[in-house]
Amino acid sequence: MRALLTSIPLTVLLASPSFADPLPSWTDTATKAGIIAFVERVTDPGSPDYVTPAARIAVFDNDGTLWAEQPVYFQLLFAIDRLKEMAAADPAVLSSDVLRAAAKGDMETVAASGTEGLLQIVSATHSGLTVDEFQAAVRNWLDTARHSSTGMAYDEMIYQPMLELLSYLRDEGFHTYIASGGGLHFIRVFSENAYNIPPEQVIGSIGNGSYSAQDGPPRVMKDPGIFFIDDKAGKPVAIEARIGRRPVIAVGNSDGDFQMLEWTTAGEDARLGILLHHTDGEREYAYGRDSHIGQLARGLDEAASRGWLVIDMAGDWERVWPGGE
Repeated sequence: MRALLTSIPLTVLLASPSFADPLPSWTDTATKAGIIAFVERVTDPGSPDYVTPAARIAVFDNDGTLWAEQPVYFQLLFAIDRLKEMAAADPAVLSSDVLRAAAKGDMETVAASGTEGLLQIVSATHSGLTVDEFQAAVRNWLDTARHSSTGMAYDEMIYQPMLELLSYLRDEGFHTYIASGGGLHFIRVFSENAYNIPPEQVIGSIGNGSYSAQDGPPRVMKDPGIFFIDDKAGKPVAIEARIGRRPVIAVGNSDGDFQMLEWTTAGEDARLGILLHHTDGEREYAYGRDSHIGQLARGLDEAASRGWLVIDMAGDWERVWPGGE
C-alpha cells in the first residue's frame, strides 16, 4: 500500500477524503512534497531506502527553527530580565560595563561586546543556584514575560508547521531530538509542553556545574563559566555523544546549523537536510544573509548542490503560529 501511495501525485492524495494531510499548515509546494516523499521512502519496508525504526533519528535546532528568535534570542531576554531583578536586590552584581549596559536595556552596547559580553551576562544570571531553582525562574519568566512586538508569551511563539512536522515524523516511527545552541536547562523547561520532546531528548549548550551534598539536600549546582557550546561544529559532536547514531533528518535555520546538516547528509543511505529561510516580514520576520541573529548565507549558497530542502516561510507555510496567522 505504501508503495502505491508514493506513486500517486501529492495533489491527488491530499484531495482524497480518506487521506489525512500530515502537514495541513503547509502549502502544497515542492518543499512539502519533498518532505513527504522522503519520509515515505525511508519508512517503506519495500523501498531500497528503508530505515529501521531504531535508526530513524531527526534532530531540530530550536532558535529560529522551532520558535522565533528575533529581535534577539529569547534566552538572552530572560537573562537580561533576571539581571535587572538581581541588580535591584544587589547593585554590586553589575560589575562590568556590559552588565551595566544590559541592565539598562542598552542592546547596542551588549551587541558590540560580542560573545565575551554575552557569556558575561549568561554567567552572571545562570549560576550560583541549583538546576531546580534556575528552571523555576525560567518557568516563571515564560509564564509572565511577553514579546515586545507580538504581545505573545515566548513559548507561544512556536511554529505550527514545525509542530506538524515533528508529529508527522513521530507517527512514522522517528525519534525527535532538539540540538540547540541555547542552554540545555533553559530549553528543557518548555520542550515537552511546547513540542512533545521530553527533557532527555534535548541537546544544548551546558554551563559548568557541580554536585553538593553539604548544608542541605543533595543538589546539582549551576556554576560560572561555559562547559560546552552546542553550535556549529559542536553540534555533530554533541549529537554523536548523546545519541550514538547519525541522524536521518536534520532541520535548522542558520549557518550555525550548517555542520549539523553537513554531517547528517554525509551519512550512507538516504538522508535529508532542511533549512528554514525566514522570508515572511508580515507574519513573522524576514532575514537571512546579513542578519545579526540567525544569519543564513552559506546554507543558502550550498543547499541546492548538497540536496538540502530550503523552506520559504512566506511561500511554503499557510500559517505560522498555532491558532493564528
